[in-house]
Amino acid sequence: MFEDAVDKFLRYLKVVKNTSTHTLRNYAIDLNDLKSHLEIDQLRPIALESINRKTLRCFIAHLSSQHKAKATIARRISSLRSFFKFAFLQQLITLNPIEDLESPKLDKKIPTSLSYEQVLRLLDEPDLKTYLGFRDRAIMELFYSSGLRINELAGLNRQDVDAKSFLIKLRGKGKKERIIPITKNAADWIVKYLDHTERHDDIYGHLAEVDHEAVFLNKLGTRLTTRSIDRNFEKHLLASGLSGIITPHTIRHTIATHWLENGMDLKTIQVILGHSSLTTTTIYTQVSTHLKKKVYDEAHPRAH
Repeated sequence: MFEDAVDKFLRYLKVVKNTSTHTLRNYAIDLNDLKSHLEIDQLRPIALESINRKTLRCFIAHLSSQHKAKATIARRISSLRSFFKFAFLQQLITLNPIEDLESPKLDKKIPTSLSYEQVLRLLDEPDLKTYLGFRDRAIMELFYSSGLRINELAGLNRQDVDAKSFLIKLRGKGKKERIIPITKNAADWIVKYLDHTERHDDIYGHLAEVDHEAVFLNKLGTRLTTRSIDRNFEKHLLASGLSGIITPHTIRHTIATHWLENGMDLKTIQVILGHSSLTTTTIYTQVSTHLKKKVYDEAHPRAH
C-alpha cells in the first residue's frame, strides 16, 4: 500500500540518511499531497502499483490548476522522484512511474547582496554597552566572516570554536560536518562575548548562562534559536534602515559575492558555504556586476 511505502521511506531517510527534521517534514507534506489527490477518486486504500505516469501527470496538472508556484511543483516532483526511486530499489514496485517526467523550468532568482558600506552600517548598529549587544555584534561578525547558515550558527558549541587557529566546526544540512576558517576579527568578537563579565550574572535584561555548551545564548541563558536570531536581526535592520531588504541569509549571499569579487575561486567558496553542488555556488557570479565589468575589461581587445 502507498501509505506503508511512505512510512518505510521516511524511516529510511531518518535512520539511514540522517535527514533533518525540516526536510523530513517537507517530504511528508509532498507525499501526503499526492495521497489526498488520489483519495478523491479512490475509496479504498491506495495500491502503490496502481500509480502510473498518467496518474502523476494528472497530479501535476492538478497542482498547476491550483496556481501553485513553479518552485512548489518542482519540490513535489523531486520528493516523488526520490520516493519512487526508493520504492523501485526496495522492489516495492516493478516499474518506476516518474522516470523521464520533467520538472517545470524555474526562473532563476538572483540573491540580494549588500555593499560593504551597508554591511558596516549593520555592524555598527548593536549597542556594545550591553552584553546582548556584544552577542549580536559577534553574530553579525561571524555571519559576514564565513557565510554560515542560520541553523549552523544557532547550533554552534564552545568546543566547535578554535579562536587561536581561526577555525570553526559546523554541522550543516544532513548533519554533515565541515571545518571552515573565520577571520581574526570574528574570532576576537566571539572570545570577547564568551568572556563578557555579564555572561555569568543575573542582570536586568538577561539571566546568567544556563547552557554551558552553546556559544550564543538568549535572555534566559539557554541556546539562542533560529527564530530569535531572525527577530534580533529584524530589530537591527529596522534601526539601520535596511529592513525589508535583507535577512540573516542575505549576509551569506553578500560575503560569497564579496569573496568572488576579491578573487576567491568558486570551488573554495563552495567548500566554505557547504554547497553539495558547484552549480549552486555559480549563482554568485550573476550577483557581482563589479566582477562582470572587470572580466569584460580584461577580456575585450578594445578595452586596452
